[in-house]
Amino acid sequence: MIDVNLIRQDPEKVKAALAKKLWDADFSEFLTWDSQRKELLQKTENNKAEQNRLSKSVPEVKKAGGDVQAIFAKVKALGAENKQFEEELAALEAKMNDFLAALPNIPDDDLVGGGKENNKPIREFGKKPEFNFKAKDHVELCESLGLIDFKRGAKISGSGSWIYTNLGAQLEWALINFFISEHLKDGYTFILPPHTLNEQSGYVAGQFPKFKDEVFWLNGTDPQRFILPTAETALVNFHRDEILSEDELPKKYFAYTPCYRREAGSYRTEERGTIRGYQFNKVEMVQYTTQEGSDAAFEEMVGKAERLLQKLGLHYRLSKLAAGDISHSMARTYDIEVWIPSIGIYKEVSSVSNARDYQARRGMVRYRDKETGKTKYVHTLNGSGLATSRVFPALLEQFQQEDGSVKIPEVLQPFMGGLKEIKPIK
Repeated sequence: MIDVNLIRQDPEKVKAALAKKLWDADFSEFLTWDSQRKELLQKTENNKAEQNRLSKSVPEVKKAGGDVQAIFAKVKALGAENKQFEEELAALEAKMNDFLAALPNIPDDDLVGGGKENNKPIREFGKKPEFNFKAKDHVELCESLGLIDFKRGAKISGSGSWIYTNLGAQLEWALINFFISEHLKDGYTFILPPHTLNEQSGYVAGQFPKFKDEVFWLNGTDPQRFILPTAETALVNFHRDEILSEDELPKKYFAYTPCYRREAGSYRTEERGTIRGYQFNKVEMVQYTTQEGSDAAFEEMVGKAERLLQKLGLHYRLSKLAAGDISHSMARTYDIEVWIPSIGIYKEVSSVSNARDYQARRGMVRYRDKETGKTKYVHTLNGSGLATSRVFPALLEQFQQEDGSVKIPEVLQPFMGGLKEIKPIK
């Protein structure tokens, strides 16, 4: 959630910043509500002060033989008036909170405005693979190598679903285990969160209210629950309503979960196979930091995601996203995009993002400054480390051989029982 003081101090500056995210903000009505709120608070405080003054005067009035019933009546009337003020105040604050909850995060100053057309590639790793034979796409390779059963996946679940089989299941699990082992080496704490979350978790992550209709909801649950679209939603709620000590920060977590999305994509060639589906596997990183440590944490997480692809030997590029292409709750995002040869397109396998204090304000996640003793909001960051549904096809396509086999990256071989290549099924 945006700091309301930023709107109070310079609404035009906030409006201009949000316009870079293609968001048209009008704060005129909100500021009117804010003025009305201040007036009601002042009236309430004045009434309380008068009630206190009158109550303290009762002994003296009694001593002087005066009528204290008139004082009691006045105190009661002031109390009734305050009750009305408090009801009006609650209604105003509810409207203000709803307005603030719908606003996206303010993008960092150095981001250009506009959508994905303004994304800027920063660097590449490796070279695009070139083949002196007719290369196959990952769907053909999955079928010829017996790695994924798309037909039976669609039969038992519907389009946008698949089943990893035999060495395909082992390769998928090898990728997940490789990612996990790397994060453990880097000192991150491993978390296995629940896959069903309460509505407050979606709100704190910034996915609600805007994307409330884009998750799978479980009917008949109390409280109402949804299936997580990413482990970030769970991890950024881990310290909800807590005050941490500064010495505890940064806190570094990662989680493995399947991810569930209502929108599985289209029938475009670039979204065939496992490129986009209703369910996919992902290892997610999250950090809680101080404001001062926020930028360094972002660079660290970008570097971690890149190293995973580098160790796999996959060609990719790193792109800095324009303000209008980063997600609703984020202030900054870099995408790590792997090359898919068959479609000649880079596809995102990791988005590393900094939410600054946006999520922490929604979740009341704070830390106590060790010098001042005052509480401050933490900064939260997240990044895929990595999503397998696009690494898997990139790996097959980039490492395919003329005889139809696929080489297994050296770092995955220990998780594949020493297997060095996957050969076509005879």
